[in-house]
Amino acid sequence: MYNEGMRFGRIATPDGMCFCTIEGEGDDFSQLTAKEIKDTPFTEPEYTGREWPLNEVKLLAPVLPSKVVAIGRNYADHVEEVFAKSAESLPPTLFLKPPTSVVGPGAPIRIPDFATKVEFEGELAVVIGRPCKNVKAANWKSVVRGFTIINDVSSRDLQFADGQWARAKGIDTFGPLGPWIETDINTINVDDLDIKARLTHDSVTELKQDSNSEQMIMKMGEIIEFVTASMTLLPGDVIATGSPAGTAAMFDGDFIEIEIPGIGKLGNPVVNA
Repeated sequence: MYNEGMRFGRIATPDGMCFCTIEGEGDDFSQLTAKEIKDTPFTEPEYTGREWPLNEVKLLAPVLPSKVVAIGRNYADHVEEVFAKSAESLPPTLFLKPPTSVVGPGAPIRIPDFATKVEFEGELAVVIGRPCKNVKAANWKSVVRGFTIINDVSSRDLQFADGQWARAKGIDTFGPLGPWIETDINTINVDDLDIKARLTHDSVTELKQDSNSEQMIMKMGEIIEFVTASMTLLPGDVIATGSPAGTAAMFDGDFIEIEIPGIGKLGNPVVNA
């Protein structure tokens, strides 16, 4: 059984990069401490004795996944706003984001000039804790290390022009992930989590996404059973569970922050590549 109630992160220090636990309450970096561990978040933590105030180191994406598996069209209102069709006619689907799309908190989302309508998608993400295949829905917790947040950045123009989503969602930096892995999976109710996204444009911040995971069409156990029926998942792999409605275009100079209470906040600036 995994240890629960811990937060694992990955940081860059003056001496290099390492995994750590994040100690303290809340999400104010000035009140949190990063304690270095010898190995990875997928074993019982053994501490090196080194630690830093979190606001004095750089917080990176909490894992380096071999793949990001994403569930598309998993919220009916988002299907309607993007595809102008009903969820009944466009059921949930599966796609991949490459590991090179992943960046950490605070890292810029870089928009290339050939992507002309780039939108954020704030989503609950699941971090896999052990190799697994053919997992039954009822057993999903046995393979999950914890939860984090992902911004499934998407270029709508490329998404519809290509007819498949690899380029539109796989561009470098189009997968911000973080801020850490929350491992308390038995306390967090994945069927009732608020998901909010705030976009700052021209110094004005607006709440764009304001939804709840209860709106997911395919629930957590179903998602993991569906994915692992097709592919083996490895420790550190990430599943993005789908975006609620409220996505909007982002431009150079903007800032996007995704918040899921109990898990944290993930904020990234937007720049032209």
